Amino acid sequence: MHNRINGSVILVTGGAGFIGSFLIEELIRFSPKKIIIIDNLIRGSFENIQSFVHNPIVNFIEGDIRDLSLLDSYFAGVDYVFHMAALRINACAANPKEGFDVMVGSTFSIAELCVKYKIKKVIYSSSASVYGLAQQFPTPESDNPYNNQTFYGSAKLWGEQLLRSYKFMYGLNYIALRYFNVYGPRMDTDGKYTEVLIRWLDCIKAGTQPAIYGDGSTTMDFVYVKDVARANVAALLSDVTDEVFNVGNCKETSLLQLLETLLKVNGSTLEPDYKEENSINPVSRRLADISKAKNLLHYQPETNLETGLLELSNWYFNKKNPTLKTS
Repeated sequence: MHNRINGSVILVTGGAGFIGSFLIEELIRFSPKKIIIIDNLIRGSFENIQSFVHNPIVNFIEGDIRDLSLLDSYFAGVDYVFHMAALRINACAANPKEGFDVMVGSTFSIAELCVKYKIKKVIYSSSASVYGLAQQFPTPESDNPYNNQTFYGSAKLWGEQLLRSYKFMYGLNYIALRYFNVYGPRMDTDGKYTEVLIRWLDCIKAGTQPAIYGDGSTTMDFVYVKDVARANVAALLSDVTDEVFNVGNCKETSLLQLLETLLKVNGSTLEPDYKEENSINPVSRRLADISKAKNLLHYQPETNLETGLLELSNWYFNKKNPTLKTS
């Protein structure tokens, strides 16, 4: 496979975030000429980029993708774009106007700039949220998106369709990646929308019972963040264009199984505290069919759940207490 990254200039929105920071580390291995990161540090952080922020090929810009003049000043001379910046799903629901500005308006601005500056290829971070509760399991990319009930999912789907129309109208090459349930070091740990894994790790550290709302039967397809970063690089390196791909791990894990595995890797004997479901979850099941990504991108997830959860635990406990690590 031709290394088109070598000697190229790459712009990454959201490159200081959870997935974006791992993508930057992966890209550096392929010897680009320059990587431009634009991130407002609302979800990203300086901590995430410590391993590469002082690398001479990295140009970190603290800025907002809603600032069109800022974006325009950095697109000239760029070869490839990874558009990863986004709000969280709950944040979009809490403030749809901000969700529109970030998820829709800014994506349109980026597509326009990609045409203006003749970007060779765009890799767009989409989401399995576009499916809502899927009709087929494992879920292929052809599964219809009409069960999605979220602003976030509709915005991600709009981004996919925008890029498809720009491919047709302007010849803009792109690939959209539909991430399933991404986890790993550098996950969001603070604030209103903290992931359940982080809440459970806090319980393990404190020795208190971790809560499960409902019977724990809801399933997800957990994919490790480094595998997602590799999928992004594979999408850029491939000659494929005008396609969407699922990025998952092809394994269905219930919330109860997830908690049991997390307790196991941490050597914990805590028992779950079952609580009454306090909200209706319209998506009770997720399982990716990634045969298309395997065939066309040569993408294959490498990290199993136990290994990934152990790495997440070590990172999180070390973050809270640098002298403490799991066994």
